[in-house]
Amino acid sequence: MRTIRFGIIGCGLMGREFASAAARWMHLQAMPARPEIVAVCDTNADLMDWFTTHLPSVCQTTTDYRDLLANDAVDAVYCAVPHVLHGAIYPEILAAGKHLLGEKPFGMDRAQNDAIMAAIAARPDLLVRCSSEMPFYPGAQKVVDFARAGHVGEILEVECAFLHSSDINPDKPINWKRMIDVNGAYGCMGDLGMHVCHVPLRLGWLPRSVQAGLVKRVTTRPDGTGAHVPCETWDNATITGTVGEGAAEFPLVLKTWRIAPGEANTWSLRVLGMSGSAEFTTKSPRQWRFMTYEPGGRQTWQVEDLGYQPLFPAITGGIFEFGFTDAIQQMWAAFVDELAGGDARGFPCATPLEAAQHHAILTAALAAGTEHRNIEVEYPA
Repeated sequence: MRTIRFGIIGCGLMGREFASAAARWMHLQAMPARPEIVAVCDTNADLMDWFTTHLPSVCQTTTDYRDLLANDAVDAVYCAVPHVLHGAIYPEILAAGKHLLGEKPFGMDRAQNDAIMAAIAARPDLLVRCSSEMPFYPGAQKVVDFARAGHVGEILEVECAFLHSSDINPDKPINWKRMIDVNGAYGCMGDLGMHVCHVPLRLGWLPRSVQAGLVKRVTTRPDGTGAHVPCETWDNATITGTVGEGAAEFPLVLKTWRIAPGEANTWSLRVLGMSGSAEFTTKSPRQWRFMTYEPGGRQTWQVEDLGYQPLFPAITGGIFEFGFTDAIQQMWAAFVDELAGGDARGFPCATPLEAAQHHAILTAALAAGTEHRNIEVEYPA
């Protein structure tokens, strides 16, 4: 099996998730390659101790990402840093000749994304993908396959949502995602937008115009020193887009909520059509619901237990349940498979074009929400 040597820039939550997925690579079957983490970087040196403790393959630790990029032993990089750093670091990763899986949103704003896209265009020899793991749930894949097969017929509505509840606590300390100069003006849309746009964009459902309801409910938070400081970014966003033309037109609803009462970390996808409908939610990770309809016939939702049916086969028995750590590993399997010359079994990670398209949607939604009007979406050429 081929080994692809990775460096990680950003050793926080998602960096550790990738390291765990790589350490469990034996879980997957018939993979053409495996990742090996050889270098890690974070400005907080203490965060790297976890990696060196658990991963004997790590040969380099550094607080300067440029040292990691100069390491010839690194073939590819996973970059998980605050949004404001994407515009500077992502192009440098590519200029150093490293393949890249970067965290969303691929730039704090559209200008940063444009710079990243130019750097990608300058290095067509490198594989670049954007992190988005939720569509790798088996139930989500079932909905995608249902739609691709044409079972939906004429579409009535599509909704994709990602809902969190932790920010309903006004005493939760502020973090960088509440700061415009680090997170960007998108607010919750920047951090969660790729999650809700990935499948609609993959299936060609690009809204031509959008409206948006933006909510900023918690205006200040404690800063850890006893003081309260302003929360500058949006808590919740509900984007309603118009897809298609004429009689084929339908609404696309995208929800990115950080204050969704009772929702710990819920991703959902629902497609409603005249011939068939399908939906999946991570609240019921082993199930999906679907309905097919004949004119004059019964309208009956069916629920199917899927068990463990991943895109990339694994050793886990089919009767068991798929979870978030499995979705992370499946996303990484798709990226590694492409690096090894495969087609990611027909469902690659989010592409740079899809990341740029989602920036176009978020830019329009931000204007629509702040100006209280319908805004046309200007997609990249």
